Amino acid sequence: MLYRHLKSLILIIPTLTIGLWEYIRHAFLLPYISMDLGNWLAPLLVFLVTMTLLRKLFFMIEKLQEELQKERAAKAALEEREKIAQELHDGIAQSLFLLSVRIDRVEQSQTGVLTDALREAYQSLRKTVHEVNDYVRQAIAGLRYPVNPSAEPWMDSIRQLTEEFMQDTGIAVHLNWSLSEERIKLKEKVELYSTIREAMINAYKHADAANLWIQGSDRGEAGWSCEIRDDGKGFDAGTPSEARGGFGLLMMRERADELGWSLVIRREQGCTMVTIEKEDKR
Repeated sequence: MLYRHLKSLILIIPTLTIGLWEYIRHAFLLPYISMDLGNWLAPLLVFLVTMTLLRKLFFMIEKLQEELQKERAAKAALEEREKIAQELHDGIAQSLFLLSVRIDRVEQSQTGVLTDALREAYQSLRKTVHEVNDYVRQAIAGLRYPVNPSAEPWMDSIRQLTEEFMQDTGIAVHLNWSLSEERIKLKEKVELYSTIREAMINAYKHADAANLWIQGSDRGEAGWSCEIRDDGKGFDAGTPSEARGGFGLLMMRERADELGWSLVIRREQGCTMVTIEKEDKR
């Protein structure tokens, strides 16, 4: 709308200038300015208006056009990134998830006949699948992120993750997020997304949970925290999940150590809680 107004002003202002000049000239200045001098002053007045006011309007139009071109280019890039991310999600990511589920089923069906070598091979295979799946998920999260992180809410990815998880597993996910996106850096967003997803998958695979609660909160000057809680059977206190072959939890701890997060897993009131906290350093 502003662009259209600027074009209208550029067309109208010279005409108004000449009209106003001629009116003032004939109504008030005829006794003082001759016809020849008035004819010379008219184009000079239009030139001065063009060099002052109209130049600014032309500059504003050029700036609007540049911004429009940038927005179109950014939109095209985002659409392409979203298309690639969707292809990765529908193809590789889902295939890896199904592969992980089948590995677990095969291992469970052969629990009584597994040798130590086979058990180690299953664990190594599961770890590889988890790592590849983690890399793919991070790539998807990065592709779905615009070049300008503030252009698209990060929570869209979290909401989509919870919706897809509920559809795939039947587990009810309750999302309560009050943490501002400005408190989390871009790399932290990608890694936090992967950590939340890993905790959700663990609740589905190992805990037989019926409900999941995901909460993000801002602790002011103390930093921020994220908690993933499930009502599953959990595990015995002091028994790390890594001992049961849960390499996903090991990767969660490695991420937390790398980014300086505090990762705590505990049982409380019949629920398993995974708490990630980031302390702001002043």
